[in-house]
Amino acid sequence: MNALLLQRDDGPIAAVLGRVEHRVAPSLLLLLAVIPAGIAIALGDASTGLAAAVLAWMVVLGGLSRGGDLERDRFAWAVPALLRAGEYAALIWLSPVGALPLLIALAFRHYDLVYGLRYRGAAPSWPSGGWDGRLVLAWLLFAIGALPAGFYVLGGILGALFVAECVASWLDHEPQGDPTP
Repeated sequence: MNALLLQRDDGPIAAVLGRVEHRVAPSLLLLLAVIPAGIAIALGDASTGLAAAVLAWMVVLGGLSRGGDLERDRFAWAVPALLRAGEYAALIWLSPVGALPLLIALAFRHYDLVYGLRYRGAAPSWPSGGWDGRLVLAWLLFAIGALPAGFYVLGGILGALFVAECVASWLDHEPQGDPTP
């Protein structure tokens, strides 16, 4: 499987939406997915309805972007970065104070994803919900008024899961050396 596709860290929603094949460049769809979030963030505080609309737009377009051809997209290298920017910015927007523990866990996950592919030749295999599932869960926590505490709990749970998965996968695989040219 394509490394850039694995680095997307897609969840179940993006996997389903990604079955829709199209000719639009994935990077363009992702840019269109995160622009409304950037505008909403610039406007200030999030209401439940505005957050739902912005995150739904991001999840739908971001998921559909999986169905595009990464091989023909000149900016395919930007796809994982656009997903990270959209996800991280949305989490900070929903809970500026509470997002930090969750962001630390996600940064570790994405670091392990890149370096697991590079050095072990395999991406993390334990489920993480994907960027799309985490955004839906984040909105649900926001809508029921469970933030910032919900992000602290989620960050702790995901952080423990990601570290355990990383340790287990490194113990199970023989080092392949540095593939750097």
